[in-house]
Amino acid sequence: MSEAVLQAARVALVGNPNTGKTALFNALTGGRQKVANYAGVTVERKEGQLTTASGRALSILDLPGTYSLRARSPDEVVTRDAVLGRLTGEIEPDVVIAVADATNLRLVLRLILELKAVGRPMVLALNMFDIAQRQGLRIDIEGLQRELGCPIVATVATRKRGIDDLTAQVEGLIASGALSTTNTWREPSAMEIRDAHRNAQRILRAYVRPPERPDTLTGRIDSVLLHPVAGLTILLSLLFLMFQAVFTWAAPLMDGIDAGFTWLSLLVSQGLPDGLIKDFIADGVIAGVGSVLVFLPQILILFFFIILLEDFGYMARAAFLMDKIMGGAGLHGRAFIPLLSSFACAIPGIMAARVIDQKRDRITTILVAPLMTCSARIPVYTLIISAFIPDRVVGPGLNLQGLVMFGLYATGILGALSVSFLIRKVFWRGAVEPFLMELPTYKLPSTESVARNLWLRAQIFLSRAGRIILPLMVLVWFLSTFPGPPAGASGPAIDYSFAGLIGHAIQPLFAPIGFNWQMVVALIPGFAAREVAVAALGTVYAVANVDANVGALGARLAEQWSLATGLSFLAWYVFAPQCAATLAVVKRETNSWIWAGVMLVYMTTLAYLTSFVVYHAAVAMGAG
Repeated sequence: MSEAVLQAARVALVGNPNTGKTALFNALTGGRQKVANYAGVTVERKEGQLTTASGRALSILDLPGTYSLRARSPDEVVTRDAVLGRLTGEIEPDVVIAVADATNLRLVLRLILELKAVGRPMVLALNMFDIAQRQGLRIDIEGLQRELGCPIVATVATRKRGIDDLTAQVEGLIASGALSTTNTWREPSAMEIRDAHRNAQRILRAYVRPPERPDTLTGRIDSVLLHPVAGLTILLSLLFLMFQAVFTWAAPLMDGIDAGFTWLSLLVSQGLPDGLIKDFIADGVIAGVGSVLVFLPQILILFFFIILLEDFGYMARAAFLMDKIMGGAGLHGRAFIPLLSSFACAIPGIMAARVIDQKRDRITTILVAPLMTCSARIPVYTLIISAFIPDRVVGPGLNLQGLVMFGLYATGILGALSVSFLIRKVFWRGAVEPFLMELPTYKLPSTESVARNLWLRAQIFLSRAGRIILPLMVLVWFLSTFPGPPAGASGPAIDYSFAGLIGHAIQPLFAPIGFNWQMVVALIPGFAAREVAVAALGTVYAVANVDANVGALGARLAEQWSLATGLSFLAWYVFAPQCAATLAVVKRETNSWIWAGVMLVYMTTLAYLTSFVVYHAAVAMGAG
């Protein structure tokens, strides 16, 4: 790291959720940012670098959203401790930028008064100022600036307006030498909280006039999207569209990637002499990694929908709609967003449960989050569905394979609601806490922001392929290749390999649910990462002289497995805890291996029993 970065002044972004704080962080830092975790916790840490017009280096820290420094959730604790300079391994900030939604200053004013009490130099960024102007909202910036005793800058982060003025104000505070300050904040009493609330209301009345043109569009949209019948219908339709798109829109891109890896495998096969090196590259590396990377388009389409809905402002509405349904199942309304995030990956979904204040509600959400169908299951689902479910249209815009995919997602959702209901009945009893959430204004998503987030997700997936999947596939290839058949052996070579020996030894445990030994071999590395099961099957069957492409693998499975076996495998993957990283995150989030153990036992038991029922029911119906 350069000396300039080491000596950079530290600037912390603090604000309520849904104020455009991350958009402002992106506008300030551009691509010069890195994401990690804070020391000792799993709260995400975003830091970026900025060089001002005068050449000064600033280090920008994007802190988790908070409504108060009193900190009632793990995310808010990190923000409070970072602002107060109490965070382990973190240098205290020199300047705080308080980020406010200019259209909704009611809640943020209380936070600003708390930040003012800390005593650090502060700049207030009135973000989304263009929307406030369109609504006719009049803010007396000069008067508010005098009242709060800090510079105020109007910004539009998505269009990078006001960024130069904001950095100039930060530079001014640094140049003035106002950085050395005494932290005077302490936990306020109940009386002080009431006084702060009254003070915030007084400031709001004095310096902010109601809109001359209220945002009636938001009201009209909400009257439909929040309607108890029409709203739920729209939400379910959006989810249905998302899952159909995951299967159908991605098909051309997947075919292209599949063809590319097939060509590469053929090139290697033709260019290298027969032997271990050729087998390793063609069957271990290309067949293994290629059979996972082919699903990148599906994963990006899923993230595209989630990012788009979140940036538009719909996610909070969806949580509001689902509150009664989730409350009936023993879940807090705030659990909807962590659970929806788990469709992408259970790990950020579990981490997102930190926004839930009550410990029992947070743990319940954590325990059921992995039942949501994460993107790592998509390769398994797609492979089995393609092998056993006909690709045909069953209605206007409805594909049978897409319907089955939607059914698997729905099964995971119903499973999560059922398990959460049982958890609340067994472990905790009592009413669910009331659901309160500030609904953000509707905003057109920024193309740049959506593209950046998609690229970040692609990088994470590709990095995962390089760091986790490739080494595991090398291991699977090794186990599938050595020690080799003895002289005079008549069976397939893989039967005499380490993988074959392990698979045959464990397979009796899985025989009641219809699993063969190849499936058992795939489950073992699949525990490190779910999608590796497909790559493991690809490697195992590639060693048995099957082409490396996914289409050929699906065809081979259709030959080797019965329909009952394929359905049993799908049922297993709906419920099984096939992800060691998820269990590790559960331990870190709950600070106990007990809850990670509870998750492992109940999900494994549920997966086995469900697979058992599905397999034997399918056999009874003649699908065996």
